Amino acid sequence: MSAGELACTYAVLILHDDGIPVTAEKIASLVKAANVSVESYWPGLFAKLAEKRNIEDLVMNVGSGGGAAPMAVAAPSGGAAPAAAAPAAEEKKEEPKEESDDDMGFSLFD
Repeated sequence: MSAGELACTYAVLILHDDGIPVTAEKIASLVKAANVSVESYWPGLFAKLAEKRNIEDLVMNVGSGGGAAPMAVAAPSGGAAPAAAAPAAEEKKEEPKEESDDDMGFSLFD
């Protein structure tokens, strides 16, 4: 991502956070105030994106991957239900303790 794209992204987030309508002119004003030079078409593209998509949804789903659909799992029939509950309890594992540098025979201040 270029500095111009990043500046426009931050400008959109600032405008959205302040409840100000996102327009190309306002994005360009914020970018100019930040003393960042961008290609003239970036503010317009980001304004159109903000117009077509809910910014809140974009922010909340940034790490979701987008393309994968959730898998449906068939419910077991009969007496298999209690057996299915047992693995869920086993999944809870203790995290290993962090080793200090002293345990490895060296430390940061040797």
